[in-house]
Amino acid sequence: MAKTPAQRIKKHGAKAVVPQHNLPPVINPTTARTPEKAQSNSNLIVIAGVVASLFLFWYLHLLTMDQLTQLSGGLAMPDSLFGGFDPGYVGQLQAAMNSEARGQLNYVHKTAGTLFPLIFGFTWLLLIGTNVARKALRWALWALPLLFVVVRLWGNGAIDGMMASEGPDAGQVALASGLTVAGWILLVLSLLAGAGAVLLSARRKKAAG
Repeated sequence: MAKTPAQRIKKHGAKAVVPQHNLPPVINPTTARTPEKAQSNSNLIVIAGVVASLFLFWYLHLLTMDQLTQLSGGLAMPDSLFGGFDPGYVGQLQAAMNSEARGQLNYVHKTAGTLFPLIFGFTWLLLIGTNVARKALRWALWALPLLFVVVRLWGNGAIDGMMASEGPDAGQVALASGLTVAGWILLVLSLLAGAGAVLLSARRKKAAG
């Protein structure tokens, strides 16, 4: 009958030989976090963010804003006007849209109009951050999606305030129009920045390989 370690010590004293047991390692090498796995996780998040951004852009600009033209006599929503708008156009839009229609536009701004810039901005920050190694260049490229988020959300509020006003002045219209144009420009520049970041990363990996 095999003796326990306590029985061996009792019989032989401190010189007793106690069998050693090797415990399994605490960290499993197959599940340890590595730079490759971190990069893979970032890529998955970026892909999910790109898909969500594409869907929200389609839903916001190609579906919802188009449907709202049915409530404005065919006039496009201010958000869809790449070149901006003037007080005359705003007056026509206000005359064509009743309070319920304006409420629908305001609701769109608070939902999809808020989600799209936030998700797009987060995705592009991560995309640039994982592909651009140089700190100065990374911050320069990050500025574009960050500005896009700020300008787009500010523009939503400016358009809602303009549409809710019975007689918006020229300055109010100019602000909303300028923010709309700036938002579209920053969106395009952000897309180019993201594409440039991916190309830089591909060239760096090719040179390293």
